[in-house]
Amino acid sequence: MRPAALLLVLALVLSACGKGDEKGGAAAAPATSGPVAPPPNADPAEAAAAAVAKFSDEELVGQVLMPYAYGNDATNVTGASAKENNAYAGVASPADMVKKYKLGGLILVGWSADDPTGGTNKTTNVDSPEQIRKLTDGLNRAAGVKLLIGTDQEYGAVTRIRTGIVQLPSAMAFGAARNPAATEAAWKAAGGNLAALGINVDFAPVADVLGPRGSGVIGSRSYGSVPADVSAQVAAATKGLTAAGVAPALKHFPGHGHTTADSHEELPVLAQDRAALDREDLPPFVAGIQAGAGIVMSGHLDVKAIDPGTPATFSSKVLIDLLRGAMGFKGVVVSDAMNMAPAKKWGPGEAAKRAVLAGNDIVLMPPNLKQAQKGLLDGLKDGSLPKQRLVEAATRVLTLRYKLAAAPQPEMSILDSEADRAAAQAASAAAVTVFRGRCSGPLVTGGVTIAADGKWGTQKEWLTAALAEHGIQVRSGGTTVRLIGYNDGAASASSKDVTVAMDTPYALRQMQGTLVATYSSSQASMKAVAAVLAGKAKATGRSPVKLDGLPLSACT
Repeated sequence: MRPAALLLVLALVLSACGKGDEKGGAAAAPATSGPVAPPPNADPAEAAAAAVAKFSDEELVGQVLMPYAYGNDATNVTGASAKENNAYAGVASPADMVKKYKLGGLILVGWSADDPTGGTNKTTNVDSPEQIRKLTDGLNRAAGVKLLIGTDQEYGAVTRIRTGIVQLPSAMAFGAARNPAATEAAWKAAGGNLAALGINVDFAPVADVLGPRGSGVIGSRSYGSVPADVSAQVAAATKGLTAAGVAPALKHFPGHGHTTADSHEELPVLAQDRAALDREDLPPFVAGIQAGAGIVMSGHLDVKAIDPGTPATFSSKVLIDLLRGAMGFKGVVVSDAMNMAPAKKWGPGEAAKRAVLAGNDIVLMPPNLKQAQKGLLDGLKDGSLPKQRLVEAATRVLTLRYKLAAAPQPEMSILDSEADRAAAQAASAAAVTVFRGRCSGPLVTGGVTIAADGKWGTQKEWLTAALAEHGIQVRSGGTTVRLIGYNDGAASASSKDVTVAMDTPYALRQMQGTLVATYSSSQASMKAVAAVLAGKAKATGRSPVKLDGLPLSACT
């Protein structure tokens, strides 16, 4: 055969090999997708800039997209998951999604009835540590270079992974404990656990400062209502996660705490003037940035003092002029979930383009990945999205990927170690606050009855076991200990009852009897409050939010 003919045959064979049908109906993707690993000891920013300079439009767009996916395995998914992935992205599996769209990142999601963010999470793919590690390994193999794999592990009401790894108390519990060093140690332990699972981005800590009216959707996700105190806690959590090789994402910029609406369902208004914004909302973000936070999440918030009527997610005045210009942030800006109501004012493609134009480097959880990609590509073609803006965003994302990929991944054997649990227990114990009641000796004697909504059955079991360790039996009669948690209203209580608030303490304002707060419903928090109830430990916590008619603590 003549050389020219041989080359033609070889080309036809290779072409045929590339046209095999996938489950998703698209041509088979290559084994890996996107950039290759940089040379050893290369500067991440320089290596990223060099790689991005060679990217196609599709590769540029892929870097700025961080979707979710259906299925708890990278390649082997159920028929139902494959159907949902095809509707969302035109592919069958998470790995196919990474390869087809040349993604820079992917978010792992979970759903629970008591999660204030649950409405945006359409699936669950965080079942167990072993499953998560297998999933993230498969995703990274598909990508070639480690992806940004994130999740919302705030602890407290928003906790995606609830078993097999260390469980910290809520942010508000850390605020009540008032010990930034302990906060940093606990978050370093948590970060190490996440890193072992292959998760290198945590959409935490929440840097929102609560206003005097509180915020239903933020609540105990915040460290409190005093900007300086919140700043210290945010900086500590940021340092802890960063030291563990996990990129923290400060949220929700420029601050969701002085709003009362839920941005999952409507556009909340941040009504204070610029001086109040600088004084009350921005300090924790400044502190987190100075502590080394690599990511800031923009909020779906109407910031009246800066760009009235435009959600901050889509406002260059907020993200470029304020965050990058006035505050000097040089890292990655990620949008809040784009499947939330304020972002769905436009279609997925137009919303994605507007978000990038406004200054976001990552478009998080677009409601339809196919349409989001098309909107960005169309913007490049017609000039409405300048290529340089996309190059800038992709370079920031890839720089962070390279930085995080250089960190060694911990072994699974480190998960939920004795030292990790001790760090969580210390913070939980320091948080317990008595608002009304004795400050020494037991708060209950003899037997007790535990009353709680049925959804707190696990907490009742934990508290029962913890009380038994102190010689207090749970039985009919005796003092009633009432547990109230997230989304529970004030329960009727007599002057002889003990009420324990496992989330924000606001409901205690309307209640009688002995009033105690743990701010969190973790097992460590139940052990901590059991020790206080039995008189074996003092309640050293101090409320990080003010309650009308009650002191910040009756005991400190």
